[in-house]
Amino acid sequence: MDVELLTQLFGTKGRWSGPCTVIIRADAHVQTIGNDAIVQGGVKTYSPRLITGRVPADHVMLLPDRSALLLIKRNIQRQATGEDQVQYTLQVVNTAHVAAVEFDRLDALQQLGVAAP
Repeated sequence: MDVELLTQLFGTKGRWSGPCTVIIRADAHVQTIGNDAIVQGGVKTYSPRLITGRVPADHVMLLPDRSALLLIKRNIQRQATGEDQVQYTLQVVNTAHVAAVEFDRLDALQQLGVAAP
């Protein structure tokens, strides 16, 4: 993906953008297709894994030198006590390996100067 296009989408002023999916040219993300389960008797059964280049992110920032995208993903895990434990994952992606960016809203069209349909 062209670095100028990434600059239009995310800017270079160190601001965080909202949620999106970054598609990179690598098998970089392992996604479970179903829920993991442990069957009685100690036999473990795990759901199949899907290896993909689609990396979901809650927050994205383009570094000022435009060399990398910072992707932050938030995972919430419910503990047995009922409390939620929040865990953050940071991924640093080389902009030369970004193939596409997918947004679930039309807000990104404003950054590109395109009117919404």
